[in-house]
Amino acid sequence: MRNVLAIVEKELRTYFVSPVAYVVMTCFLLLAGWFFCNLLIQLQQYISMAQSFQRYEMLEQLSISNAVVAPLVGNLCIILLFIVPIVTMRLLAEERKLKTDELLLTSPITIGEIIAGKFLGSWAFMALGLVGTLIYPYILFHYSNPDPGPLIAGYLGLVLITTTFVATGLFASSLTDSQAVAAVVATVINLGLFVIGWPAQSVSGVLGKVLEHLSLQTHFESLAKGVIETKDLAYFATVVFLFVFLAKRSLESTRYR
Repeated sequence: MRNVLAIVEKELRTYFVSPVAYVVMTCFLLLAGWFFCNLLIQLQQYISMAQSFQRYEMLEQLSISNAVVAPLVGNLCIILLFIVPIVTMRLLAEERKLKTDELLLTSPITIGEIIAGKFLGSWAFMALGLVGTLIYPYILFHYSNPDPGPLIAGYLGLVLITTTFVATGLFASSLTDSQAVAAVVATVINLGLFVIGWPAQSVSGVLGKVLEHLSLQTHFESLAKGVIETKDLAYFATVVFLFVFLAKRSLESTRYR
């Protein structure tokens, strides 16, 4: 465990001495803030329109969860889909490029500890970004009375989606010594997991159900709507375990070569 924590500390230190980390974090928070403000403006316009036309039944059907929370969580997911690969692209690719992977692999640290440290270091950095967005729930609770259930489920979904993207990014970074290639491969994998369920509605039978179950979007949308189910948690856990395992096997193949 001491070795894992040492790698986590090294990764976090590496992030914060690089200007790239600050640029990525700033872009993430700026985009998140823009989406949040835009959703609040749309909500205000919708309320004003309903009051102008005296459509009070529209106001009764309106909720903060449907109008702000669910769209915000969905938008943050899309941002993370492109941001996380940029954060994870250097994890193992940089080690290969600088030829420090040989030193790392011949050290008394096990491959499992290397993978765990790299994974947790990157995840902790992204978790700091999610913590920065907690100002939005605070604003909602300060000026209104939203249902806490959808907020909790939505942020749980964001944590799980971030963990998944970190795992795919770690795997992509283990395949190459080019950070750019690693970022592209991770983004393609994330998009693939996202869109694999799109043909499900037009495909009947078992294949359609399988495609729907494999879709990351299907499981994330349930959480974004405030529904926490065991099958969704099991899906994310399985995908994370799969890609971390593949990253470990990829690094092991490097040692054997």
